[in-house]
Amino acid sequence: MHRPDIARYVQDGKIWINPETGEYFARCPWIQDSPDENKIYCQIYHDRPAECRHYPIDIEQMVRHDCEMLERRDLVDIKRAQKTLDLMMSDSRPPVQ
Repeated sequence: MHRPDIARYVQDGKIWINPETGEYFARCPWIQDSPDENKIYCQIYHDRPAECRHYPIDIEQMVRHDCEMLERRDLVDIKRAQKTLDLMMSDSRPPVQ
């Protein structure tokens, strides 16, 4: 599916670039806060780029991005958290070469 509304935020293979400034957005432009719940959601979930489908790669990446899916116990036992994440993401990541 071709989505020019999504493609305009992609430049030189990098995603979520502001087309007006050429700079990365501080936050993905498709993430919205749910007004009636304390949650966020992706407006383009079914059409999201591969980078988003494979996110998060590891716990360190989640920490760097202040990911809302992290729990305190994940930071206490990072190896366990990484195993759990790998299992959860096994269907959406490309096979390891």
